[in-house]
Amino acid sequence: MRTSKSIGIAVVLTATVFVAASAVAFDGTTPKGPEAALPVMAAPSGIAVIKKPVPPADIPNVPTASTLTALQYAAEGGHPVAQWKLGRMYAEGKGVEQDDLRAFDYFSKIANAHADDNPAAPQAAVVANAFVALGRYYTTGIANTRVKADPERAREMYAYAASYFGNAEAQFNLARMYLDGVGMQRDPKHGVRWLGLAAQKGQHEAQAMLGQMLFNGDRLQRQAARGLMWLTLAQDSATSDEAWIKDSYQAALAKASEDDRAMALQMLERWVQGRRD
Repeated sequence: MRTSKSIGIAVVLTATVFVAASAVAFDGTTPKGPEAALPVMAAPSGIAVIKKPVPPADIPNVPTASTLTALQYAAEGGHPVAQWKLGRMYAEGKGVEQDDLRAFDYFSKIANAHADDNPAAPQAAVVANAFVALGRYYTTGIANTRVKADPERAREMYAYAASYFGNAEAQFNLARMYLDGVGMQRDPKHGVRWLGLAAQKGQHEAQAMLGQMLFNGDRLQRQAARGLMWLTLAQDSATSDEAWIKDSYQAALAKASEDDRAMALQMLERWVQGRRD
C-alpha cells in the first residue's frame, strides 16, 4: 500500500480519534499513568497498539565523507533511518549543500515505502517524522520546484502521522490547521482536541497554545488555573527563539490570582507525579 491509499485510511482515523481525545484531562492529570490519555487506534494490520513516538537518533554536527557515503549506500538500499538522516542533512544544509527538494524526495521515499509499518515498529518514529516533514513542505511549497504549496495535502500528511502514528508534532500542526482554518474550514472543537493530545505528550507549543486559550477563555470556557499550569510546563521547555511562550506565561502569571496560582501548582504536581508513575 502506498501513501495515497494509506492517507485514505487516515481520513477515517481522523474522524474517530476525537472519541479517544475526549479522555484528555486538560487539568493536567493523567489517569492511571502517562499513557492513559493517548489514543489507541487499530492499525491496518488489525493490531491495537498504543503509540508512543521515540525521537530518531541524531546525526553528527559535521558528517565525515565516510559517514555520508555510508548513509547514501544505506539509503539506496531502502534503509528508512539512513533516508531520514540524509533528508535532514539536506533540509538543514548540515555537512552537505542545502537542498530542500532532495530532502523532500528522501522523506517521500520513506512515506511511500513505510506508510503501513506497524506503529510499534522500531522505525515508526522515523516514518512519522517523514510525514511531518512532508506536511511542512506542502504547507509552504519549495520555491522554483515541482513542490507547490498545497494546504490540503499538508493536512493529509499531518492527519496520517497524527492518527495512525500518534505523532505529537503532527497533532500540534493539525490542531493549528483546524484552529486557523488552513486547508479546511475552521473547527475549534477538533483543533482543541488535537492540542490536548499533543500537550499530554509534552509538545510544549501545544501546551502553550492550550494554556493561552484556557487562561484567556479563548474558544474555551475560561479556566485560569489550568491555563497557567499548561503555560508553566510550556515555558520550561521553550527555546530562546520562542519568546511568545515565555511572554504568555509571564502575562498569565501577572494576571492570575493567588488562588489560581496555588491551584495551578497543585495541578502541576499531579502532572509531574502522573508522568513518573
